[in-house]
Amino acid sequence: MNSLNSKYLFVEFLEISKILNTKLNIIPVLYGSLGLQKISGLEFFPEDIDILIPLKYIEEKWTLFQSTIEELGYEFVDLREHEFRKKDIKIAFSHEEDLDKFADVKHRNLKIVHDNGISFKSLSVEDYLKVYKKSMLDGYRREKKNNKDLVKIKTIEKLLLNTH
Repeated sequence: MNSLNSKYLFVEFLEISKILNTKLNIIPVLYGSLGLQKISGLEFFPEDIDILIPLKYIEEKWTLFQSTIEELGYEFVDLREHEFRKKDIKIAFSHEEDLDKFADVKHRNLKIVHDNGISFKSLSVEDYLKVYKKSMLDGYRREKKNNKDLVKIKTIEKLLLNTH
């Protein structure tokens, strides 16, 4: 996936965020490769959009949340991954509270970014390092991602060395 596709994915993320901001009063977290790319300025070739939302929308308000995403033209495809698809775009949702216990990243302290009236949250480069190091311990992710997380860890560590 090239940089143009990354920009395309980010524009789509903003469209989703705008609806989440206005309709459900959610400030989503841009996560995964696209989020890391956005804050680092480096190309990580994201293949999908990973978004974190408050847990209550996955547990208590899932039906409302699902219908909101489907109104954007997405089809719900996977309950385990909370995944939706629209043409060539795949989005997956998880809950932001998981950051605390999974990677010791305080979800309440995430930076809020404003982009043309749209709000979303962003992890820091240091937060991503914690997340990917923890992800490396997950056999399912290691197999599924073909050790892409290790490449990200090494890149993040170099980036942090150059900025400190």
